[in-house]
Amino acid sequence: MPEITPSLWFNQNLEEAMKFYTETFPDSSIDHVAYVQGDGGPGPAGSVLSAEFTLSGRKFNGINAGPEFPFTEAVSFVVPCDSQEEVDHYWNTLSAGGAESQCGWLKDQFGLSWQIVPKRLYELLSDPNPERAQAAVQAMLQMRKIIVADLEAAADAVT
Repeated sequence: MPEITPSLWFNQNLEEAMKFYTETFPDSSIDHVAYVQGDGGPGPAGSVLSAEFTLSGRKFNGINAGPEFPFTEAVSFVVPCDSQEEVDHYWNTLSAGGAESQCGWLKDQFGLSWQIVPKRLYELLSDPNPERAQAAVQAMLQMRKIIVADLEAAADAVT
């Protein structure tokens, strides 16, 4: 079966984005970079045209192609976190220069959407007591960055 690789269209900031992402996520690397050769490319000769990079062990492609197709929330990347410390790290790092949204969603400085989700949220949403699960959902809907202790407190308040 072929490997499916996300391909991301950047507005002439692919090199900056790759550096940022590979510094943010462990087990990451810039694997191959192709440069514009001569005139007629989407950027000046010698600038980055396309690249292959790895984030947390997952392959990505990127292309520097211009502003025609900006990122939207229709596509996002989920970062499942083991702890509140991980949530805080990825939320603070990825939202810097970007925009916070609701329920763990954010846009980074390049316009790419991310969902920073504690694994504990999935556990609470699967609680066998539907009232506890619903209480966790209602708490989450009030949050930007997800706070595990607040989700647990909401679920625990159900009698």
